[in-house]
Amino acid sequence: MIYEVRLRDFGPRIYGITEDLFLNKMTLVIIEHDRGIDYGRVVSDALNYSPKEPLRKIIRIANQSDINQIEQNRKKAKEAKIVFLDKVKQYELDMKLVETEYSLDEKKVVFYFTAEGRVDFRQLLKDLAKVFKARIELRQIGVRDEAKLRGGMGSCGRELCCVTFLKDFEPVTIKMAKEEGLSLNPTKISGVCGRLMCCLYYEYETYKILSRGLPKEGERIATPEGRGKVIGVNVFTRKVSVELENGKQIEIGYK
Repeated sequence: MIYEVRLRDFGPRIYGITEDLFLNKMTLVIIEHDRGIDYGRVVSDALNYSPKEPLRKIIRIANQSDINQIEQNRKKAKEAKIVFLDKVKQYELDMKLVETEYSLDEKKVVFYFTAEGRVDFRQLLKDLAKVFKARIELRQIGVRDEAKLRGGMGSCGRELCCVTFLKDFEPVTIKMAKEEGLSLNPTKISGVCGRLMCCLYYEYETYKILSRGLPKEGERIATPEGRGKVIGVNVFTRKVSVELENGKQIEIGYK
């Protein structure tokens, strides 16, 4: 069985394989990774697994000893944040710390941060390695990645798409919002990350299919009752509202 696993609490999604374990979603597992072992949670059955992706061996379901170690590491990660912030202030680096986490064996500490541009953190890296006596990974992420790590609710009232099922961030353009007939008010089409909502991208192809053969809003068309201007388009019902030259408004359905 192959499963998709979220590494640690904030790490990447990886693929794990097991011969004798049948795992449910959210099961906490111990998995081989990065020249050692680490922990993660099962995200889903890897139905879309590509042979190009490396497979890691799932060793076991996390036991109580593993869970105690993970909780201890989370406490240590909070303490590590304080050290990191002090060092950033000392070197006057333009970095915003997002999250910190330890590997299960405590041999690696990962700091996730955002920054406007490239940051020279070589001296910071040396200092952190001396303090924690472990391998240090400073991982710069974008604001969309930050939202994915922190989680939250979208304007639709559901958990963020990037947290629940999106694997990769695709480019989203204002053109998509226009063709989907949405308000171009930034506050209405932006996610909690401040960027255009990811759903504009994966809904776009559906809108294009449903819009085939329909006139665009503002277009002048001929109707059985005379010429008029399209004032509204509903791609889901495939109906358009038209204002005729005499001021009358009618609705026309398209097969």
